Amino acid sequence: MDKTAFKDARLGQRFSGLLKQIGDGMGGSIPFACQDWANTKAAYRFFAKERVEEADILSGHFAATRTRYDDCRGPILLIQDTTEFSYQRANTRAIGLTKSVNSGRDKDGRWRHHTVCGMPMHSSLAVTVEGLPLGLAAVKFWTRKKFKGTAQLKKKINPTRVPIEKKESVRWLDNLRQSIERLAQPARCIHIGDRESDIYELYCLTQELGAHFLVRACVDRLAGDGGHTIATEMEETSVKGLHYIDVRNDKGETTKAALEIKFKRIAACLPSGSRNVIQPST
Repeated sequence: MDKTAFKDARLGQRFSGLLKQIGDGMGGSIPFACQDWANTKAAYRFFAKERVEEADILSGHFAATRTRYDDCRGPILLIQDTTEFSYQRANTRAIGLTKSVNSGRDKDGRWRHHTVCGMPMHSSLAVTVEGLPLGLAAVKFWTRKKFKGTAQLKKKINPTRVPIEKKESVRWLDNLRQSIERLAQPARCIHIGDRESDIYELYCLTQELGAHFLVRACVDRLAGDGGHTIATEMEETSVKGLHYIDVRNDKGETTKAALEIKFKRIAACLPSGSRNVIQPST
């Protein structure tokens, strides 16, 4: 942990001791890790201080990730994903809301829903192609004062008309940009994301920064002159190789599946309603 990241050296020393306590009680609550009320109260006071910022606490980890990154050679995978921290709070305004969940049927047979109290976290984990984790390269926390499902939002507004900067989806771009700034050598970095990161602006940013991406497609985008889609063009592309993987069912039985590998450089068309952005190739 980098004590010098804190504006006050005493805060760095206090955090170093607190980090050891929490580390020794891994998985337990703060009161469990601190053992007595005096240390517990001191820990809560530390986190409540306005001078203690998220960036100060995470700076040591990011520095360690950069050191491991510099010691490695070859391409590095930047795996992005979102998770949530849930809390049991009567006053949800103290933290925020994350999502709406199904809580069963009421006595009349109607489905009941309730919102979950908590906060989302979006992180970028740096991993070697051999699967060795190097540490986090970027983290973003945020809260929601209210939660509305995607289906509800689409009834009031067309999401394609909303600038990416005003969407929560901008977190994918923010994390990629911060990761490249911290690690440098963008040509080594490959963004890895699920269907949620199938964002045109993300592809443009990756190209602009000189990095790479591997994303599971969610949208079958128009390609070339706009008269066909990426899927159509890939169907006409010959198989370049086969990769065999073991697939296990619910009974524990394993079968071997053949994964066809195709690749081709394709110009993706600008989405309808988007602002002026460069056209990436995939």
